[in-house]
Amino acid sequence: MYFLYSLLTALGMLLASPYFLFTGLRRGQSLGSLRQRFGWGYPPGLRSSEGRSIWIHAVSVGEVLAVLPLARRLKEQLPDRRLVVSTTTATGQRLARERMPFASVVFYFPLDWRGPVRRALRAARPEVILVAETEIWPNFLREARRENIPVAFVNGRLSVRSHKGFLRARSMTLGLLGNFQRTVLADASIYLMQSEADAARLLDLGAPKERVVVSGNLKYDLAPPHETDISRWLAAEMRSSKRGPLVVAGSVLAGEVSPVLAAFDEIKKRWPAALLVLAPRKPDQFDAVAAEVRNSGREAVRRSALSFDGGSISALAAPRSVFLLDSVGELSSLYALADTVFVGGSLVSAGGHNILEPAVVGRPPVFGPSMDNFKDVAARFLKSGAGLQVSDSVQLAAAWTTLIGDVPRRTQMGSSARDLVERYRGATDKVLTHVVAMLESPQELTTAARSAS
Repeated sequence: MYFLYSLLTALGMLLASPYFLFTGLRRGQSLGSLRQRFGWGYPPGLRSSEGRSIWIHAVSVGEVLAVLPLARRLKEQLPDRRLVVSTTTATGQRLARERMPFASVVFYFPLDWRGPVRRALRAARPEVILVAETEIWPNFLREARRENIPVAFVNGRLSVRSHKGFLRARSMTLGLLGNFQRTVLADASIYLMQSEADAARLLDLGAPKERVVVSGNLKYDLAPPHETDISRWLAAEMRSSKRGPLVVAGSVLAGEVSPVLAAFDEIKKRWPAALLVLAPRKPDQFDAVAAEVRNSGREAVRRSALSFDGGSISALAAPRSVFLLDSVGELSSLYALADTVFVGGSLVSAGGHNILEPAVVGRPPVFGPSMDNFKDVAARFLKSGAGLQVSDSVQLAAAWTTLIGDVPRRTQMGSSARDLVERYRGATDKVLTHVVAMLESPQELTTAARSAS
């Protein structure tokens, strides 16, 4: 089955290679980064004689932010261990380098073929591997087990949609895929899941029961953002141009731009000086979103066009201007300035994005109906009166109007949102306990994985 899997992935990669090469380069991945995906051309710091390492894999920006407190704590508690970090996307790579200066090296995760995986494992020489969420790569897990390297999935989750997809694929292959799933899942040492529901779905796919543990959601341990150049500039610019209230729409996907702009038009009718910050989720959509803003008759003031030289620009004084945050890693600092927010990926069928980011700074999140990626989190916020769920631009405008106009309610909901984050903190400590135990007895874990395979 591994041979068939490798053959199919190789054929798929071969057919799609022109597309991936084009989009990879367009999204900021160099040819050097593509070489790393094949297990070559790693940064010099990866191959070190200083001993074995702890390898953390975080696929992109959201996962990097989620594991950041854990990575920092690991380095503080185990300063003699090298910490190496891999990502899959260029945006994740840049953010990891920026936010994890304590890491020995940041590099690209290998393609899931035997050759690249072996070269990566032998270069990094990890003592243990921590994979954020549930990036399950069969060949990677298999080769790690063969090298006696324990693998832990941290902040693990399995959405309802993914679970149904796996079950559907299993039935279509007359159970063959189910056997393969169980074999693959048995290669990991432990699954530290976000919730009981995530754990139940993973067990249903065949993960060994004794290795599935509910440790909580690392994203609750998110630290409040620091003030940034852009947050200082925007606060000063709003004062000088007499703009406000401030509405921040973060992690917005392509199909959400139009309803967000339509909802904001309603806000402008009541508060003509209101300003919208529009933060697209994906860097490769920055230009398209800017064009959509301009085509709607508005002026797009792009963050990438700013230089912080002590001066001020008057572009935001234009009544139809929209501030486009075409950068990575700065959104949280702008949530802290907002009067009201919207978290995207939720008005389209994308499963939603992290509503804890505005909550940690006391801003009640407004989000759409598609919250499969944060199902339990969203339910807690709605039950506690710490957030609002909407289904379209009309309801979004109404939610923003309520939160802007009713300051006592907004303040109370913001306090509830912040309290909710505080209540569920602590997953980092639980995960850290398991990781330290793995480092103390790795042989026991890899032996268990081998016997279950």
